[in-house]
Amino acid sequence: MARSQETFGKKEREKKKQKKKQDKEKKKENRQKQSLDDMIAYVDENGNISSTPPDPGKKKKEVKIEDIEISVSRQKDPEPEDLIRHGIVTYFNDSKGYGFIKDLETQESVFVHLNGLLDRVRERDKVIFETEKGPKGLNAIKVKFEPKVEKPVAKPAEKEVKPSEEEQKDEDNASSAE
Repeated sequence: MARSQETFGKKEREKKKQKKKQDKEKKKENRQKQSLDDMIAYVDENGNISSTPPDPGKKKKEVKIEDIEISVSRQKDPEPEDLIRHGIVTYFNDSKGYGFIKDLETQESVFVHLNGLLDRVRERDKVIFETEKGPKGLNAIKVKFEPKVEKPVAKPAEKEVKPSEEEQKDEDNASSAE
């Protein structure tokens, strides 16, 4: 007896092809049923999309050409005091010539290169620096040590020294002897 040339796998593939073909035909018919009116969308005066055309009798708001401003808003330049930042050097590698400073105000880590240093720095040094925009974020420039502000040390007020009991007795004896 000869075996049938149609195996189960072949039959399944053929069924899938037929089903796919039928689905494709149904989609094609659905697309053809839509009329042009169903595909048109209207935009109202507020920019919202709707399926109904705008009312022709409704008055439109008129805008004078002079009132329309087309420009980029000008940002004011930051004041020099705002550019100066305070921070602590968290990492610095002398051999590679770069490190990072943690900004005390924003807690951001700012990259610093050897070329941006005015003073030699080490880790945990308090520094003053300015920032500039680099290709990968903020870069610290003009980095120098933060001058240490010495707090005026109040001199201890001279205390009135009370004589000990023995000294007081000696003074009393000396004054009574006179």
